[in-house]
Amino acid sequence: MSPKSSNAASSRLNQVSHHLHPRKDTMSSADIFAQVPLAPPDSIFQLTAAYKADTFPQKVNLGVGAYRDNDGKPWTLPVVKKATEALLTDPTVDHEYLPITGLPEFTSAAAKLILGADSKAIAENRVASIQTISGTGANHAAALFLARWYDFVGKGLEPAVYLSNPTWANHHAIFSNVGIKPIDYAYYSPSTIGLDFPGLTSALKSAPKGSVFLLHACAHNPTGVDPTPEQWEQVANLFAERGLFALFDCAYQGFASGDLNRDAQAVRLFERRGIPLLVCQSFAKNAGLYGERVGALHIVGRDIDQTKRLFSQISVLQRSEISNPPAFGARLVARVLNSPELFAQWEQDISTMAGRIIDMRQKLRALLEGYGTPSPGGKGWKHVTEQIGMFSFTGLNPTQTQALVEKHHIYLTKNGRISMAGLNSHNVEYVAKAIDAVSR
Repeated sequence: MSPKSSNAASSRLNQVSHHLHPRKDTMSSADIFAQVPLAPPDSIFQLTAAYKADTFPQKVNLGVGAYRDNDGKPWTLPVVKKATEALLTDPTVDHEYLPITGLPEFTSAAAKLILGADSKAIAENRVASIQTISGTGANHAAALFLARWYDFVGKGLEPAVYLSNPTWANHHAIFSNVGIKPIDYAYYSPSTIGLDFPGLTSALKSAPKGSVFLLHACAHNPTGVDPTPEQWEQVANLFAERGLFALFDCAYQGFASGDLNRDAQAVRLFERRGIPLLVCQSFAKNAGLYGERVGALHIVGRDIDQTKRLFSQISVLQRSEISNPPAFGARLVARVLNSPELFAQWEQDISTMAGRIIDMRQKLRALLEGYGTPSPGGKGWKHVTEQIGMFSFTGLNPTQTQALVEKHHIYLTKNGRISMAGLNSHNVEYVAKAIDAVSR
């Protein structure tokens, strides 16, 4: 064997040897990620999994934030069925990429829906809108935009956002992930099971000027407690006086009260007052398009020139995040928003959903009062009907909620929040009796 052949054979033997017996100082992929801990499961999805695994025939799921009909089934809105049929038979529809910022006929109509057709900002071309991956994507895009372009340093601020206590759990993770620190502000009063308005206004007065506050436009999640129109006026006054920045999260327009315009009143008030704001918008709840992930982010600029610059920069961020948003759900919503006939049908569908939930609130309260059920803090059960939207903070404590889950197979979060959409004429009496039992 020649020296050259001998060297080649020796090299091959060494390769085989290293493969079969790797050096101990060689780091494998398992070693690289050895320090990564196991993340805790999402509490809501864990609750849903436990509910599905339960074989008890009268089990009730009051944890999931999705509408159900009176038989506890998912409900495809009639208007969505009509729009889907029209879309599927439209020969002009293709599967090409949408623009980076989304379907224009969707984003423009979505802006009018939340800001109002008579919006001054829209009339003056001062609204920059992009299509997002539902409300979660809108919040993430807003957080990313603020982290990149809000002048925290120039205002002498640390990158922070003020979040209501409590708020949608995902808010904390979304802002923390882009380096913006979440800071709680007072919002809910356990003693009254209502709005802590003095605490809210105190937070607005004491926060540094220019601070960013996230506000729930309507149907506050998770409490169902909203400011009154008069209280919103006072909140807007404080924003204007202290130069605060408003980030609205609107996931329930129309779904809360059954009236699209009423549920948009807070956002429109701030826009009329010229208060700087971003608006996150979702069509998961009010259109029943949970899995289609249809949302939008709207930025209101000072003038046309600034709005163009804002739009250009949010487009750059969108490109690096998702490149292009999905088309199907946006096309459905665009058809609904831009067709007078379909829009009228949608308003009826929204009224159906909101009306059923309002009816369930009334029935649950009447049953609890009829049983003489001891109420949290002895305040009565009026908060059940005073709260609005999909969720209600019952005021039940963790011991009581645990008993509901373990003894009565009624699944809800530990903080006493229930999804009113999980109640129906077949189970509301069972739920009321169970609440009565754990409250004594």
